[in-house]
Amino acid sequence: MKKRQFCIERFKNRVVVDSNYAEKTWKILEDAIHDIYNHNACDPTFDELSRNAYNMVLHRFGEKLYTGLEKTMTSHLKQISQSIESAQGESFLEELNRKWVDHNKALGKIRDILMYMDRTFVPSNHKTPVHELGMNLWRDVVIHSNKTKTRLRDTLLDLVLRERNGEVISRGLMRNLLKMLMDLGSSVYQKDFEDRFLEASEIFYSCESEKFIKSCDCEDYLKKVESCLNIEKERASHYLDSSSESKIISVVEKKMIENHRHTLIDMNKSVLVNMLRGDKYEDLERMFNMFRRVHSGLTIIKDVMTSFIRDTGKQLIMDPERLKNPVDFVQCLLVLKDKYDKVITLAFANDKSFQNALNSAFEYFINLSARSPEFISLFVDDKLRREIKGVGEEDVETVLDKVMMLFRYLQEKDVFEKYYKQHLAKRLLSRKTVSEEAERSLIFKLKTECGYQFTSKLEGMFTDMKTSYDTMQGFLADHGAQLGDSPTLSVQVLTTGSWPTQPSPQCNLPSEIRGLCEKFRNYYLGPHSGRRLTWQANMGNADLKATFGKGQKHELNVSTYQMCVLMLFNNADRMTCKEIEQATAIPMSDLKRCLQSLALVKGKNVLRKELMSKDISEDDVFFFNEKFTSKLFKVKIGTVVAQRETEPENIETRQRVEEERKPQIETAIVRVMKSRRVLEHNNVIAEVTKQLQARFLPNPVVIKKQIESLIEREFLERDKVDRELYRYLA
Repeated sequence: MKKRQFCIERFKNRVVVDSNYAEKTWKILEDAIHDIYNHNACDPTFDELSRNAYNMVLHRFGEKLYTGLEKTMTSHLKQISQSIESAQGESFLEELNRKWVDHNKALGKIRDILMYMDRTFVPSNHKTPVHELGMNLWRDVVIHSNKTKTRLRDTLLDLVLRERNGEVISRGLMRNLLKMLMDLGSSVYQKDFEDRFLEASEIFYSCESEKFIKSCDCEDYLKKVESCLNIEKERASHYLDSSSESKIISVVEKKMIENHRHTLIDMNKSVLVNMLRGDKYEDLERMFNMFRRVHSGLTIIKDVMTSFIRDTGKQLIMDPERLKNPVDFVQCLLVLKDKYDKVITLAFANDKSFQNALNSAFEYFINLSARSPEFISLFVDDKLRREIKGVGEEDVETVLDKVMMLFRYLQEKDVFEKYYKQHLAKRLLSRKTVSEEAERSLIFKLKTECGYQFTSKLEGMFTDMKTSYDTMQGFLADHGAQLGDSPTLSVQVLTTGSWPTQPSPQCNLPSEIRGLCEKFRNYYLGPHSGRRLTWQANMGNADLKATFGKGQKHELNVSTYQMCVLMLFNNADRMTCKEIEQATAIPMSDLKRCLQSLALVKGKNVLRKELMSKDISEDDVFFFNEKFTSKLFKVKIGTVVAQRETEPENIETRQRVEEERKPQIETAIVRVMKSRRVLEHNNVIAEVTKQLQARFLPNPVVIKKQIESLIEREFLERDKVDRELYRYLA
């Protein structure tokens, strides 16, 4: 079936109402509005009033209703404004607040009565909603009246000033009135109060800062600034709008910190330096927290701290007295590092930029001294020796972690490797190390920092020690019965290249030892016929049984050189230094140190020297000290050697290091050129430096020389047009 369509038509006849309906109805509503403002009870009920308003809008009298509402409210607000203006003194704000509360209550009731108009007539005719209309009228008629606007602002600012000067004010009243301004619109709050409030605050804190800066030291000044910031933050939370907090805090920061930041830093001949010297963590933290609030504030603190640490470190590095004892020298560096690590942790919130500045300062002054790599290695050697008492493995591990921090600052890590290898060799060969675990732990740290190549030879030294132990066990198993009462021999076979052995003159060993050495040589070279053994007497040690006057016996722990010297006195009563040299073939420089330790060290002078003096000449005469006594049965006699190298030795070590660097520089140049094929001179320098800086910082002059060498050997060539351009020759 076909669907039927329905159409509803509007009434053809308009509903006719009483011609006086609008006036009568509005009169009822107007009276109700008057009663609401006058706090009188309304005769019509709320439902009746709402129905009347509804009917007026329904019968198209909405415009009359809206216009009448606006006029009635304006009339009442003018009366309210006059009442407020007539209030005197402090009652002005109280009256304003009371009338504002009444207006809000009245506005709420009126809006409820006119809800239908608000929902239909207002949006369709682009009118202002009832509540917003009431707010706008309050703003224009009451707040912006000629007598109220300026008076309100000045009164509010005066209350803030009085509170800043220590008086107690009604914060609740302030909060209500400022919230009123904010409710009227953020622009009203800003123009009628906030702008002038911030201007007045700038003037106030400018004066306060000038007063404080003249009467306080830096520490007290910063405490006052901190107090002002806290007070303003508290004030903002109590009665200012939340948007004002950051603005007033910014005013305090600018006027009290930013404008005086240089004065504060330089106060009392650099107050920051005095704080750093005196470990004033609380004051430093306060300064950090204050200065971080302003532009470039932390940069100023960081620059002063960096400069001070550089100067302090430079004085330490250049102090000749400190350089006399390498261990104390490095200990001072560690104490200095711990001190400023603590400052950055406790006072500077572990700020990354401050940590970088500290690292930069240490890297600067540690590399001012060419002896730093040697001294750090000597410090490690001191801590890893077994005879150090009161130092456990855990303590050693902590110390090693700290040493690694200093190691990272070194630009010449290969120089450290050179010295560390020498000191490690002495510890291993003399078996005077805290533990193999501690030694391997440090090598692992070095490998992590610099790579496998840096530690490969160091690990080879441990391998040699294990192999040597197994070899000696085999030797004793094969020849133990033949040795009888012969001296006991222990040999470590060191691989050339892994150990820091230098060609040394062959010492004339005692006959009792030479036979044993020859037996070991024959045993070792049997299965290793292609190898060659060279005795390094300068790296050995021995235990001797000695009998002194009255039959007193002692066991002397000495170096191999010292053993050779002492064994001569089995067959001689007196010998000159020259005669001892001829008999032993020990180099004179080493011999003099041996004789000094044997004859001139109190409590260990198993030899005596005629004409006692610290210096030894070739004609000095030595004889066996029959009167030697000691409370200990085992007496260790160390060789008198300087903890640090002498200047000629240091120069020689440097020369060896420089020679060892050349092949590494050449390798880096070839590696760079092989990958890039064509490269400009400055870029070659930069690339090679970048590749090698993990081990050392190559000199650009040396890099250039090695480039020239590679050109001569036809690995590279210069471009025929651009002489600064290099080409790799495949």
